[in-house]
Amino acid sequence: MPEEARLLIVDDELSMREFLEIMLSKEGYRVESAESGKQANAMLERETYDLALCDIRLGDISGLEVLRKAKQVNPDTVVIMISAYATAENAVEAMNEGAYDYLPKPFNNDELKQTIAKALELKTLSDEKKRIDDELRESLHFDLLVGNSPRMKHIYAIIEQVAPTQTSVMITGESGTGKELIAKAIHNQSDRHDKPFIVINCGSIPETLMESEFFGYKKGAFTGANQDKKGLFEAADKGTVFMDEVGELSAQMQVKLLRVVQERSFKPVGGNDDISVDIRIIAATNKQLEDEVIAGRFREDLYYRLNVVEIKVPPLRERKADLRALAQHFLEKYSRQAGKEITKISSYAVDLLQKYDFPGNIRELENLIERSVALSTTNILLPDNLSLSIHKRRWIEGIENRRFDLDDVANGVALDNILAEIERAYLEKALSCANGNKNKAAELLGISFRSFRYRCSKLDIEKP
Repeated sequence: MPEEARLLIVDDELSMREFLEIMLSKEGYRVESAESGKQANAMLERETYDLALCDIRLGDISGLEVLRKAKQVNPDTVVIMISAYATAENAVEAMNEGAYDYLPKPFNNDELKQTIAKALELKTLSDEKKRIDDELRESLHFDLLVGNSPRMKHIYAIIEQVAPTQTSVMITGESGTGKELIAKAIHNQSDRHDKPFIVINCGSIPETLMESEFFGYKKGAFTGANQDKKGLFEAADKGTVFMDEVGELSAQMQVKLLRVVQERSFKPVGGNDDISVDIRIIAATNKQLEDEVIAGRFREDLYYRLNVVEIKVPPLRERKADLRALAQHFLEKYSRQAGKEITKISSYAVDLLQKYDFPGNIRELENLIERSVALSTTNILLPDNLSLSIHKRRWIEGIENRRFDLDDVANGVALDNILAEIERAYLEKALSCANGNKNKAAELLGISFRSFRYRCSKLDIEKP
């Protein structure tokens, strides 16, 4: 039970309250009591109790109202109802309202003590599970980001430091690493979180349309401009502008962007008056902008204005510790969307993912999991679902051609891992040679079918 669990006794009979207080105090509980439903509700508002023992019939209000109040103010409070007028209807109603149990008076003292002890034991287990789940969720997730590798924890720390400020941030990293999610996390953690978050992909807007898209235009500015139109920067007023692939901007647009960064104002196309905006600018690029500056393709003054704080996002191949969590995150996301109940990824499937470098980074992993979920016909994602057969074959061939050096023992080796690696390769090769026939594969390895099946199960080998 929870250490010194707090119990609330609710009964309008003084003798019953005193009896329960004495008996349960001797069991090591901290016991308080209320003589009416209204008093109990007031106590539940002020204090937190692990368990409430409540009579169904009270002098002022029903014990069911106390039950509802207890569950309203603290859903984790366990409530046991007692009554000398127990009926099936009352019992059903109480259980539907969230009561743990319903005991008739007179009750057996030992039975009551056992019921309370069991209820508190289950509460302890539930509280512990919730705590672990919360810690796991907190460790794996930061805002919209997933992962708890050292590199990602470093990024989380930077986000927490820079988000409350107005500082411009430059996010650098390969395509598909999640730069937009980091920008969104900065926005969400800032005091602008309830204002617009406008994404501008500088590489996808045609050069001829870029100025009018950025700054808007006035009616009559050009053929087809039949009315005034707000640009993306004006639409983002009070919020955040995320400029993705900022290295793709032309020299002319770099000059215009520099003015916005410096003065937070601009002129719409065809307009004479400046429009002032309160925006935070976060830029991102997959280019080495320092090299672009040296080559004269990117303005040095704009570079330093945008790159006050830099966040370097590692490619997925450099944060493999996060791969399982990312894969599980996408599995749950696309399973929900597809209306499927695919609950996990087999360990062998994860092994295959770990062996792959993912040149397309997280975007490629997400696409792979989405496709795999769509094609899966089981409630577990297997290696064959991943469409990584070519990588699986290369991995097995690599094991077959590997030479184990006994001299490595002097520096320490993981023998269990080496043996499992060899065993897995032979089991997979035998299945491949036997075209998936497990009896034949067992014969090829000189072991019984039962032993073969056990070994496959141990190493989570589902199919050839």
